[in-house]
Amino acid sequence: MSSQAAAARKTPGKLTLTALALVFPVTVLVLWQVLGHYGYISDLLFPTPYTIVEAGISLASSGDLWSNIQISVTRALLGFTLGGSLALLFGIAVGLFRRTEKLLDPTIQMIRMIPSLAVVPLFILWFGIGEESKVLLIAKSAFFPLYINTFLGIRKVDNKLFEVARVLGFSRLKQITRLILPAALPNIILGARLSIGLSWLGLVVAELIASTSGIGYMMSDARQFADTPVVFVGIFIFAALGLITDTLLALVERRMLRWKDNYNG
Repeated sequence: MSSQAAAARKTPGKLTLTALALVFPVTVLVLWQVLGHYGYISDLLFPTPYTIVEAGISLASSGDLWSNIQISVTRALLGFTLGGSLALLFGIAVGLFRRTEKLLDPTIQMIRMIPSLAVVPLFILWFGIGEESKVLLIAKSAFFPLYINTFLGIRKVDNKLFEVARVLGFSRLKQITRLILPAALPNIILGARLSIGLSWLGLVVAELIASTSGIGYMMSDARQFADTPVVFVGIFIFAALGLITDTLLALVERRMLRWKDNYNG
């Protein structure tokens, strides 16, 4: 038997991997349900999964859940698109040109250190409590991971490749499109995955503080009435949406980087 065939036999199948991925969360949920059912944990602080599911079904039946999900998803995607586009643009400019780096990077790094909560009052004063302030707050959260990873990805490109490009007579545009961006693509996609995660975090901050709609507002409203199951519904929805978007980006990464021979464990 060849080594490739032996390795293929040792590689777990998709069904096995899916089962392994479900072992830990299912175990936690079952243990949580059992402890809650027999009164070992407080129903007020930790309602059982069954109670949370009931609250979710009730919200879905009334239509409130779907409308809030739609609003939150739209805000997150708009903020990620705006912040990610600017991050890619600035990251390429700063990564390619040393003068642009000296001009822009110190200021960008200073802004990066400002917590999102610190700028919320300013955003509300400047843009009100409408959609603009929320989308811009999400864009701020999404900007920095993609910017930094784009910059680092470009600076990690092997300098010998540039020498080859010059020998082949590549124009500057051709160097960027055929050499620099493909070589920096792993870092760029990593930055995009980090940015989409922080977009959801920025969304939570925006909706918890200044909003009258969305999943974050639904959670804040439930907290005021001590409706803990609804708060957990919101938490699980954010977790599910974050997992879905990250999985989609992981699929994009796998397709775009299929030329790389990576170690898969």
